Amino acid sequence: MTAPLKVGITGADGLIGWHVRCALLAEKGVEAIPAGRAQFADSASLEAFVADCDAIVHFAGQNRGEEEDVYATNVGLAEQLVAACRARDVQPHLLFSNSTHSLGESRYGTSKRDAAAVMGEWAKSDGGRFTDMVLPHVFGEHGKPFSNSVVHTFCYQIANQEAPQIDHDGNLELLHASDVAALVLECIRIAINEPDASETVTCVQPRGVVMKVSELLTRVTAFDDSYRNRRTIPDLRAPIDLRLFNTYRAALYPHYFPVDLKLHCDNRGSLFEAVRDDNGGQTFLSTTHPGITRGNHYHYHKVERFLVVAGEAVIRIRRLYDDEVMEFAVSGARPQFVDMPTLHTHEITNVGDDDLLTLFWSHEVFNPETPDTVWEEVR
Repeated sequence: MTAPLKVGITGADGLIGWHVRCALLAEKGVEAIPAGRAQFADSASLEAFVADCDAIVHFAGQNRGEEEDVYATNVGLAEQLVAACRARDVQPHLLFSNSTHSLGESRYGTSKRDAAAVMGEWAKSDGGRFTDMVLPHVFGEHGKPFSNSVVHTFCYQIANQEAPQIDHDGNLELLHASDVAALVLECIRIAINEPDASETVTCVQPRGVVMKVSELLTRVTAFDDSYRNRRTIPDLRAPIDLRLFNTYRAALYPHYFPVDLKLHCDNRGSLFEAVRDDNGGQTFLSTTHPGITRGNHYHYHKVERFLVVAGEAVIRIRRLYDDEVMEFAVSGARPQFVDMPTLHTHEITNVGDDDLLTLFWSHEVFNPETPDTVWEEVR
């Protein structure tokens, strides 16, 4: 049996470290080994940590505080990591969460650049391998507001119905933490597959999505209006929108849930909307009393599906200007769906002794101004 690949993660409880641990959890043959303050506070513990790892992803660091404290912390952590490797005479593959700030002259940027240099020199002199990951603005679910990213700050403020302010409307290059996790795995696998590669020090600089701070705020505000006010899942076909929306949703959890739905009741039974999606349509769940019929209408373009979840029913469909009525007996005991053809009037009748439970789905959200629902008796 092949031994698992052991990947150490410093700063494992931070935003990127947590996302990388989550990604590694699903990887067969890979074991994540977290390291935190306790390991760096004790040289023996840190040495035991590095000796147990095939690769180490170094995320631990400081990005806020007094400039000299930030510099000393970031460079000092790199020096501790290298010293521990030398003490045990081990050469794990080191990967460093660097920053595009290292390309500038801020004290934080300088600390990241110098920390990378410490690990790079170790790789060259001690026969190790070092990957310098120069990352742009990283964000992701469950990041800390006013700390990790302006994305988290905006999401937190909007989720709590506060009014965010923009101090400087500069450009952001946004990269989701899951992309960093994928990059980590890719770099480790390349190193495993090319163990004799001449370059022991490599630099990778993944690209993110560039947008203004004001555009970011506009997007998150629109998500909130859609999700909270209109109870609608926004159009998430663009990957950046999906990732920003999931980060916004994380800020709502858990205080926003559970969410009450509006239940519509009449003498036929009850009906409530389960899901509304700007790109995925609308889903309803209804109960229908025995002997009651729903429907008797047709559509010009709407894609509509009927699915009986519980009970017994007959679905009847008639082509417009035609006398033939097609009948489909359906039961919750054998899940089957029937999609309604356009320009065919249709109905569903509860023919059982108990309430009928039916799921209705259409490809678009109902618009009362253009309902595309025209009354017409089937029989």
